[in-house]
Amino acid sequence: MARKETAAEAANAGRLKQIALTFKMTRKADPTISLVLAGVFIITFGVLLGIGFLIGHPVYLGILGILLAVIATMVVFGRRAERAAFGQMEGQPGAAAAVLDNIGRGWTTTPAVAMNRSQDVVHRAVGKAGIVLVAEGNPNRAKALVAAEKRKMNRVVADVPVHDVIVGKGEGQVELKKLRTTMLKFPRVLTGPQVTATNDRLRALGDLMSNMPLPKGPMPKGMRMPRGGKTR
Repeated sequence: MARKETAAEAANAGRLKQIALTFKMTRKADPTISLVLAGVFIITFGVLLGIGFLIGHPVYLGILGILLAVIATMVVFGRRAERAAFGQMEGQPGAAAAVLDNIGRGWTTTPAVAMNRSQDVVHRAVGKAGIVLVAEGNPNRAKALVAAEKRKMNRVVADVPVHDVIVGKGEGQVELKKLRTTMLKFPRVLTGPQVTATNDRLRALGDLMSNMPLPKGPMPKGMRMPRGGKTR
């Protein structure tokens, strides 16, 4: 019993530490976060407490107000933290791969299946919607990389739908913060076994990850392809 309590306490401490770290990171990008959260809490609690006095139950509505105020504050905090995180990731090489890695169950992500010397890169995600090629970098060069990757894949997965997304803020592009939503909107046309078979066939093609070690997460801005490296 003591061990379970110790484990629970450790888990709670870990969550609190994570929340504190997230708050510090968010505050760097969003200095008004403290005032916003305080305002949400006070307004939510004040409204419920005021209603409580009007109907003659200030204690009950006061307790309910505290609970709802905490929930509302956490919801706003989560959204502001997510917005701040995307703002910090925007424009960094490899940012799209980080989003794809957290897209959810049912998707298999392979980062950097194609890359050129200018650090334009294409990532591949496979799910029930088929294959999605996500490119980041210069739009014109990225489109060329995507086209080359499609030709290469066509040899083994010609029967699988292929979608392409260019990450950016220009016309016809998808903003990083909307990438996950865009991916989930694609119609599901494959079954689980078909997704597995598609992944197996694509693994036979290989990718840059098997030929060149890349760090996890966003790639360093100073990184360059080695001499002799080919765009795939």
